[in-house]
Amino acid sequence: MKVHGVLETAIYVDDLQIAIDFYQRLFEFEIMAEDQRFCAMNAGDRSVFLIFKRGATHTAAHLEGGVIPPHDGDGPVHFAFAIERDDFEKWEARLIANGVEIESRVSWPRGGESLYFRDPDNHVLELATPGIWPIY
Repeated sequence: MKVHGVLETAIYVDDLQIAIDFYQRLFEFEIMAEDQRFCAMNAGDRSVFLIFKRGATHTAAHLEGGVIPPHDGDGPVHFAFAIERDDFEKWEARLIANGVEIESRVSWPRGGESLYFRDPDNHVLELATPGIWPIY
């Protein structure tokens, strides 16, 4: 038995629609499911990016196939999206064109590069090329 990776990454936001608009505008993620409390987006390579309205998941979600336990989160979190090395400058230009302030740019010892910036809820996003970890 082994784990095959992280399937879902979840963030919690104050205004669900503002967050959805931000992530769709920048990344063009396909919306796979949404309602008044969450949005599930296809983030590529079998990765699901979940955006939950803060406080809207304090009670269990009863589905036809079972129950999703209550959960929530507070404060800014960090996560990274993998990008191609050849697209690094294009991503940087896209962020700037969309009025997103780049907070930091890092060149890693293994040759990878990262851009750090924040979303409307102050979460720290990273766009990272191969060469930042031994496995990536």
